[in-house]
Amino acid sequence: MNKVIYKQQFQALLKDGMSVFVGGFLTCGTPERLIDWVLESGVKSLTIICNDGGMPDKGVGRLIVNKQVKTLIASHVGTNPVAGQMMSEGTLDVKLVPQGTLVEQIRAHGAGLGGILTSTGLHTIVEEGKQVIRVNDQDYLLELSMGADLALIQAREADPLGNLTYAKTARNFNPVMATAAKTVVAYADHHVADIDPEAVVTPHIFVDYLAKEEIA
Repeated sequence: MNKVIYKQQFQALLKDGMSVFVGGFLTCGTPERLIDWVLESGVKSLTIICNDGGMPDKGVGRLIVNKQVKTLIASHVGTNPVAGQMMSEGTLDVKLVPQGTLVEQIRAHGAGLGGILTSTGLHTIVEEGKQVIRVNDQDYLLELSMGADLALIQAREADPLGNLTYAKTARNFNPVMATAAKTVVAYADHHVADIDPEAVVTPHIFVDYLAKEEIA
């Protein structure tokens, strides 16, 4: 199977109202080129699941500013004042999730688990509407696993099979998100003939498509 797709093929995967994982941490390790193509597509009412709200001119912040996002699920929006303003105005539905909880919810989905137990958020507004389970005399919140229709991943290197490596801390949410979406699209800085199996971070079985620029 040829995993390589180009802009138009990528945009054909996009649907109004879909849920999308976007890798990155304060736009480090965020697939900016794929976000360019999402912007150009005009797709709307997206649920974006990301570590943060990006910045007005970087990362998922650009999609928020362009009013293509209906719901943002993230750990914070402090670096994007536009997202904060839209949240206050009620034009953007923001669901704030503790960072460790968020990544574990995603990991759990990728592992086929129904959810996780965590004490983070007990006796706070995070607890509202959630089931509390007592284990060994300790209370935990049940946080359900979290998947998405699509994951947009930024890699450092990709081989023809779709094995991926990452640039140091730019890996952040990317590998775990690649395990938990129905469709995974990776954009790599470099395409190489092969990668040492010991260096592979995301195995090709998790990657559906490698997005590349068309050669003029």
